[in-house]
Formats: sequence, C-alpha cells, structure tokens
Amino acid sequence: MPLARATHLSRRGVLAAGGALGLGAALAACGSDDGKTGGSGSGTAAAESGPWSFKDDRGQTAKAGKVPSNIVAFVGVAAALHDYGVQAKGVFGPTTTKDGKADVQAGDMDVSKVTVLGNEWGQFNIEKYAALAPDVLISTMFDDAGTLWYVPEESKKKILAVGAPSVGVSVHDRQMTEPLQRMLALAKSLGGDVTGDKVQQAKKRFEDAAARLRAAAKAKPDIKVMAGSAGQDLFYVSGTNLSIDLEYFKALGVNFVEPPEQAKAKGGGWYESLSWENVDKYPADIIMMDNRTSVIQPAGITQGTWKKLPAVRAGQVIARNPEPILSYDKCAPLLEDLAKAVENAKKVS
Repeated sequence: MPLARATHLSRRGVLAAGGALGLGAALAACGSDDGKTGGSGSGTAAAESGPWSFKDDRGQTAKAGKVPSNIVAFVGVAAALHDYGVQAKGVFGPTTTKDGKADVQAGDMDVSKVTVLGNEWGQFNIEKYAALAPDVLISTMFDDAGTLWYVPEESKKKILAVGAPSVGVSVHDRQMTEPLQRMLALAKSLGGDVTGDKVQQAKKRFEDAAARLRAAAKAKPDIKVMAGSAGQDLFYVSGTNLSIDLEYFKALGVNFVEPPEQAKAKGGGWYESLSWENVDKYPADIIMMDNRTSVIQPAGITQGTWKKLPAVRAGQVIARNPEPILSYDKCAPLLEDLAKAVENAKKVS
C-alpha cells in the first residue's frame, strides 16, 4: 500500500509511508491516447524526427517537436518503460538500497546507468534534473487531483518551470489492466517495442495467470486473503478499493479481508491501522505483505502476536508490491504467485 507526511493521512500520505513506514514515525504523528511517433519500435527512437504528443490521464496533452529521448521518470515508470525498450536518463523514487543494489521498484533496469535525482520521499535534485535537459517528465498518480507521484509539492513549480512537459498515468481506483494498457500506449508513443515476441509472450503469460487465479479462487472460495504492511508500531490492513492490484484480484474472485468503512475512513478511505496487539483482528488464510524496502519485511517482524497468526504459522505469507511495475512481464508473476498461494492454501482461519 502506497505514505506522505503524518499531517494529513491521505492515500498519497500512506503510499509514501512506504517511505515513512520505514522511519516508524510517519503515520504515528489500452486506454486510448493520441501519441504520435515516427519510432521504429526498436528503442527510444531518439533519432526519429517529427512531432510527438501523448494525452495523459489528467486529460492533458504533452507535446514535443520530436519523440522524447531525454526521459525522466518515477523509478517504477522507468522500469516499466525499460521492459519495452525505452530507456530513461533520470529517475526519482526508491531506486537503490542502502548497499547500492537495485530496489525492488527498479525492476530490470541497470541503476548504474541512470541519474538518480532522489532516492527517498521528498528528494528531487532540480539542478541535476535541469542538467539532463529533459524532454518529458513522467510519473504515476494515486489520486484524482493529478498529483504526480514522488514529485515534491513544495518544489513542483520549480521542477515544471524547467520546461519539460509532464505525463501522468493514473493508478487510482481502477483495475490493473487499465494502467497496463496505458503504459503500453505510452511506451509505443516513445518508440518502444510493444509488438515483438517478448512482449506478446509476456502478455499471454499475464492472461494465462489471470485465468489460473480465477480458477483457483473459484475452486477455493473460502480462502480469505489479507493485504498488509508492517510498520514499527502499526500494522496496516488494506481494503481492495483504490488499489489497482487488489481491485483486479478481487474481480477475478479472490476473497479479501475488507476493513469496515468507518475504520478505513481513518486511513484515508482505503486502509485500517492496527496496533500489533490487535493484529489478529481479521481472520486470514493468506497474508500478502508489502515487499517494498521502505517497510518492515516479514522476516524482520519480532512481535509475538504476528508469529502466532494462523497464516504465519502455516507459512502462508507471500509478497505484494503495492506499486506494481506496469509491464506485462512484471505483473504476470504477481498473478501467478497469488494463484499458487490460493491453490496450495489450507483453511487455517
């Protein structure tokens, strides 16, 4: 589940708590486009000429005199575009871990070959950004207000004043398939390869995995799944509304724990925060845990109440990325992992 500052617990706030949860204190206090390209489909089409435009999910049309080659993007967007052969020059958001390795949100990108403008929430080096002479700035959006994810509100005007058009891909209140199609359309407009064998195989793998998950959920309708995220003092239970992965999984028939509306309202309308003493509030047979490096991973949870949960004792805990990398290659395994977990799950709740 994607957190911001504790001053207002909006969904953007909790998503950034992916960054703030790790600090332990944050919460305590293909859709159509009008992209045009002369690209060959073999890369970023930097050498191609001719005008470029793309209508984003804010209804705004980004335009350039040629297909953008100096691309700056949120790391997860850059990772998705990479899977279609489109290379970003600059990224922002969780890109490297403390030991210098690629963060889970960087996908298959070689993080040594991109300029990192900021690795944590609130970081965005405007000088480095300007030096890249960006042609376009791309990020996801977790609200209806068109807020570009990980672009700091306090410096947004200065960032946009550099002059590059911006593109926002919505990952708010819709199923995973829609932003997947939008990212594919964006990659196509940027000269990416969206029709080659690798992409077609990944798309088929995704479709097969969706069918497998639907069948597994139908065969075991009583298996209850809970989506959680671990902080130092609190455990967060996500409802399915607003999250692109959970909404899609639910549509395929997965039986999720759903916090009541009054409880979710306290968390911005989509999650409930529980003390570790009350982590057993909701019976669950499978627990999907936030796998981002900014939050505590299951192996690092020391609370005895967690270790006593039936799903934990049964070894029925799997990883979940609340900010999926939006390529078929990266989303197919998410479906496969959940399908396998449901197929093998024992009723323990």
